[in-house]
Amino acid sequence: MTNPSHPLSTRGSSVQADWRKWLPQEKAQVFLDLVQHLESVYIMFSVSLNEAIALRREGRLFKSVSAIGISSDLCDLFTAPLAGLLRALSQHARHYGTIPNAAPLDPANYLGHRCQRSARMSGLLNRVLLSHRLQFLHKVSTLEEMVEDVGEDFRHAADGLAAGLYIDPGPLWNEVDAGHYDLNTCLRETIVLLKSFLVALPGGQLEAFQNSAREHLVAPAAEAPALQPVIRHRRFASFAGQ
Repeated sequence: MTNPSHPLSTRGSSVQADWRKWLPQEKAQVFLDLVQHLESVYIMFSVSLNEAIALRREGRLFKSVSAIGISSDLCDLFTAPLAGLLRALSQHARHYGTIPNAAPLDPANYLGHRCQRSARMSGLLNRVLLSHRLQFLHKVSTLEEMVEDVGEDFRHAADGLAAGLYIDPGPLWNEVDAGHYDLNTCLRETIVLLKSFLVALPGGQLEAFQNSAREHLVAPAAEAPALQPVIRHRRFASFAGQ
């Protein structure tokens, strides 16, 4: 619930305009720090998976199985802070009444059927949620669900491959490849959301958000509070331009 003692945010004209907008130095540094943190853990996860896939294509099956097991652990190290940042965005927007811009999710940017369905539902609800704040909160909620669900599915498939329990592992390799793609899409969407959020964020609230984001980035997923839903149910330039 919005606290009347907190100044209301002022959002930009659109997501596209937010993405092009220059941030004041302090906000720009917060944006850079958070993005670099997420990108660093994503790169470790992505490189590990790409190596496992490359080894499999070369016929080095034993080494590929070992590499995919490492990818499972690195996936968790990536999805936990990504979901944590989304929780921090949601909690601050709920408490302070921040009203950022948020473009609907595009199902074409996802490979997994569950992500496509969630993105499609998000687009439909975006048309009936007249409040910009509710549109933002619902998108954040949807993205967090995607990150946690796809991350769990990725780890289950990767652990199955590492254990060597499947006679035909091909579908599982396809699943981890698609999961990696969809998690990358969620990361890019989150970065665009973060930029619009910082554009709308009053300067006096920056420190409070920064402290909350730091706590959520390091909090284990199992200990992090669940995101309260509003309604349950590839790249920077393309998303920022929607």
